[in-house]
Amino acid sequence: MPCGLVELRGPVAGTVELPLHVAWSGLRSFDLADEKLLLGMYRLVLANGRHDDFVQYLNGELLASYWPVLRRMLGRGVRTVWEDALPELRSSAA
Repeated sequence: MPCGLVELRGPVAGTVELPLHVAWSGLRSFDLADEKLLLGMYRLVLANGRHDDFVQYLNGELLASYWPVLRRMLGRGVRTVWEDALPELRSSAA
């Protein structure tokens, strides 16, 4: 788990190709200009990723800004882990 949002330096634009261990069933290529694709990619990385994936594919500013929507797309366990690790997410959801 990352130490903070600033550690998450993933892309903010372009197309991202996720590895199979993160996106193992279905779509693996995500155009970040498409909000639905961006949210889908973040959901996959948050739920299935490893530390290196979080740092490589997630952007802290985007994660915080989309967290109110993303948190509803995640199961309670995943949501709780992320909000416990990064309390600033909990406050951005309020």
